[in-house]
Amino acid sequence: MVSEAPPFWWTRADWRAFALSPAALAYGAISGARMERAKRRAVPAPVLCIGNFTVGGAGKTPTSIAIARAAKAMGLTPGFLSRGYGGMLDVTTLVDPAHHRARDVGDEPLLLAREAMTVICRRRVQGALRLIEAGADLIIMDDGFQSARLVIDYALIVVDGRRGIGNRFVVPAGPVRAPLAVQMRHASALLKVGDGEAADPEVRRAARAGKGVFRAAVTALNGAELAGQRVLAWAGIADPAKFHRSLSAVGAEIAASVNFPDHHYLSGDEMADLLATAEREGLMLVTTAKDHVRLERTDPQAAALAAQSRVLEIEMGFDDPLAPVTIIRETLARAKARRLAEGGVGWRG
Repeated sequence: MVSEAPPFWWTRADWRAFALSPAALAYGAISGARMERAKRRAVPAPVLCIGNFTVGGAGKTPTSIAIARAAKAMGLTPGFLSRGYGGMLDVTTLVDPAHHRARDVGDEPLLLAREAMTVICRRRVQGALRLIEAGADLIIMDDGFQSARLVIDYALIVVDGRRGIGNRFVVPAGPVRAPLAVQMRHASALLKVGDGEAADPEVRRAARAGKGVFRAAVTALNGAELAGQRVLAWAGIADPAKFHRSLSAVGAEIAASVNFPDHHYLSGDEMADLLATAEREGLMLVTTAKDHVRLERTDPQAAALAAQSRVLEIEMGFDDPLAPVTIIRETLARAKARRLAEGGVGWRG
């Protein structure tokens, strides 16, 4: 999978997309066939996947956290299953936020582990079984929709309202991970995040296919602290423009911004430049939770940057406050039906 999405993926298809379309056709044939025909293994727990159609961020992590909070409120014990992208550990690991670093397990798993038990594992079935062993009775997969390794009871596909799915071409001509028709067949519901009309074609397509459609928006929790402040916004995420819009929405003045590649670990020079620029220009450093968690507290310079950088704290708010409960209940119902069809006992719904 391409690690950094080129900008032309997110604009109207041009000569670059068409030039790469033969390679995209081959990639799509392989990824689509894997989703359609790969043998998936079932595990004895409900599996809810939070995925997207494309490479890059659409809001999966805050969505996963919102679902986990709703599950805990229902008396369930959710557990997050992540591949651990960006981390060095290649063994099944129960993430400990007090012990592990982002370099060990990845930045997103560290954030998820603050909410509920989290396991990273390259082999998703093995990771799911580890969560069940640890007491999870609902597995929330953060990504992995296209992996086709684990039986998924419910797949909630997150689509950004402004970016949509880009130029609609499959990798490497565009950001789409597998042919849309194949992905839509395996999706249970769509979640449109934020304003904008770019996601509307997929919303209509999902509705015509009888899929559930939900809407949500990211809201800032500490906007009052940033309102009226002149800030230096720095981030290494897939869509920094979304971060900038959120800052502007709470009234912060973005006097300067520095963007890094997604999941980027800052070098000493990069950290020094951020600190020096903020001091020279009299700016407040502001970043995202995912970037902040990548700063190593054992490194004096990283610790200084972490101490001086405010985090824009966000959460995913569903238009229908009961939507997460609806999604969880449907997951449990489907898992119970699956379990009965397998000849076992069902779960509580």
